[in-house]
Amino acid sequence: MSSDDERTRAYRERVFAERARLRTALRDCAGHQHAVLSELLAHNADTEFGREHGFGRVRTMDEFRKAVPVRDYAGLSPWIERTATGVPGVLTADEPVVYFTSSGSTGEHKKIPVTARFMRTTFFPFFYAAWAPLTEHFPGAGLETVLNLKHDPVPRVATTASGRPHLGASQVDFGTAFGEPLSAEPGSAAPWAELPAGVDAGDHLEKAYQRLRLAVAGDVRGVIGINPAAVAALPFQLREWWPRIVKEIHDGTPGIAPDPVRARELEHLAARVGQVLPAHVWPNLRSVFCWTSGLASLYLPRLREELGTGVSVLPAPVAASESPVAVTLDRHPCAGSPVVTAAVYEFVPADEDADKVTGDGATTLELPDLEVGQEYHVIVSHVGGLYRYALGDVVRVVDTDGGVPRLAYAGRGGLSNAHGERLREAHVVRALATALHAGGLEVRNATCRAGELARYEFACAPWRSWSYVEADKLAARLDAALVAESPGYRAARAAGRLAPLVVCCVDGEAFLREWHDRVRGGVRPAQAKDRVFWRDDDSWRRLIGAAPAWHGEDEHAQA
Repeated sequence: MSSDDERTRAYRERVFAERARLRTALRDCAGHQHAVLSELLAHNADTEFGREHGFGRVRTMDEFRKAVPVRDYAGLSPWIERTATGVPGVLTADEPVVYFTSSGSTGEHKKIPVTARFMRTTFFPFFYAAWAPLTEHFPGAGLETVLNLKHDPVPRVATTASGRPHLGASQVDFGTAFGEPLSAEPGSAAPWAELPAGVDAGDHLEKAYQRLRLAVAGDVRGVIGINPAAVAALPFQLREWWPRIVKEIHDGTPGIAPDPVRARELEHLAARVGQVLPAHVWPNLRSVFCWTSGLASLYLPRLREELGTGVSVLPAPVAASESPVAVTLDRHPCAGSPVVTAAVYEFVPADEDADKVTGDGATTLELPDLEVGQEYHVIVSHVGGLYRYALGDVVRVVDTDGGVPRLAYAGRGGLSNAHGERLREAHVVRALATALHAGGLEVRNATCRAGELARYEFACAPWRSWSYVEADKLAARLDAALVAESPGYRAARAAGRLAPLVVCCVDGEAFLREWHDRVRGGVRPAQAKDRVFWRDDDSWRRLIGAAPAWHGEDEHAQA
């Protein structure tokens, strides 16, 4: 047996074993949640945080709640910042090996301490289990055949004051940093995984081009995006970069040999089909792995057609840089099972005020308390140094499996609340889905903002152009759908604090151009995500341009 075959066998065994262990653990959620709590308390009892919060005296979840208030990143940052300067024993008994970065709500880059014990007991079991559906059903999606859009082969590595690496989770070589050689992701050994010499680590758009140019010359069998916006950009990038791609494949570039045969194939392909799509370039593409909920749920069905007939979209796990939450163990289209062996999970109903999510007075629920169809803020605790940490994400309980809730990502936890309407991301996504479906309309993407004239403004990029009548009716239906979804919006409309919303139809590539602008400006593709609520006035004006607008009618909104 070759070394590659041996590696594949060992990898599959590890992936399926971790999934099996999690499935077994789900039969006793309460027992495993107690075990995780006991371990984090015992291991970190003698840290500064542990002594200050009496970890040595805590035995039960109720005692843990009384001892430790719920905090967000800002609340925990004094301990994190001291840890990042190299002070030992602040949050964890183990010294962090790296710090994961994650963009905070104010734009700052968080420093998430990552210890070897956290990786061994919390991260890796979840990480391997997450690949099980892809590995089981798409064995061709391997190290050398996947276009992994989250993988960054030329990372720009920042460091903390103590000299530890500070970078995105997708930029860490887990094999080198944590002694896990099997953790190399699908696509990490593909010909397009290593970029030509001389590519600037900070030029994320050029890195995206180089990776795509190399992949076009090859046979891609799967795409890993995690962030669906990066997957949605692929057809647009092929259109934007096609002449340069074909020329450079034909002529070659420094370090990459010319391939005139493949270039001629691509020229003939373009002559035959006109607009070249990923489905044409990679006829053997069969799987895509990315988030499937949120705004992506509106555009993934049509995007999948551009990727190829018969392509399956598998949902990426519900997780953040700070902690795993849920992982799909089968082929469910959007939801996963809680990783009960990784962290202690608490939940707060999503409609609670923000000041009731954090602080001493936060009232939390546990997994058995969750109800199907309801949405909740997520609070996590784990051995890596996050204790009763408000993740900032909202999950929806889609259904149950063996009596255990299955969770789907429903959006970020913040509100749009300019006039007391208390809109959540999930309200907007569901209202859009309802209003679009009722008119048989589809979008490439959509977003909204609280406008200057006491009304919401929506920007929608139609999949196919809409007539004036269709757009006018969409505005009215969308206003009515928001009234039905959000009690706060309904009250604001009834009291006259909000006027009927406005829908602006932008061209089909407007969101894709804006995504490219963000990446060109220095945002890594993995972090350039869809935005339900648009915050920046200047980029909003560039997005909508001179797009016509339609208003929702009062009689519809009051229904």
